[in-house]
Amino acid sequence: MNRLGIDIGRVIINGPSGPGDTSFFSGDTAAMLRTPAVPGAFEAIARLVPLFDETWLVSKCGPRIQQRSLEWLAHHRFWERTGVAEGNVRFCLRRPQKAIHCAELGITHFIDDKPDVIRAITPVVANRYLFKNWKTTEAAVLRDLHAERAGRVG
Repeated sequence: MNRLGIDIGRVIINGPSGPGDTSFFSGDTAAMLRTPAVPGAFEAIARLVPLFDETWLVSKCGPRIQQRSLEWLAHHRFWERTGVAEGNVRFCLRRPQKAIHCAELGITHFIDDKPDVIRAITPVVANRYLFKNWKTTEAAVLRDLHAERAGRVG
């Protein structure tokens, strides 16, 4: 069984890569909801979801940003537009804790923009992708899935 895990911040919901503040974190609800998606995120995820037995979002954030993330996902119709099952989301308070969720969920492929997360999940996730953009990330996931399937057949 293949299960895909995807980070939320700067992988699905766009934002700065540094510590700088954005309306997503500090603005009012209307401003937060205007925060755009990462270019190509919804389309690429919608193409990847059918290739996996399950897809989960796994994100590090505190309670306030958890709520904002869920509001943003609902407002942008993420669940309907991508095919990810509503409710397939896990949150943790520290990045290394993503490994615990990945182990519990049986995640086999994980996309994240933080090198420290990639290091933390290495013992439990076979296929890890350091996110830069959706074009190259989707191509890497497809390449690995194709190689897996070719290995099982041949």
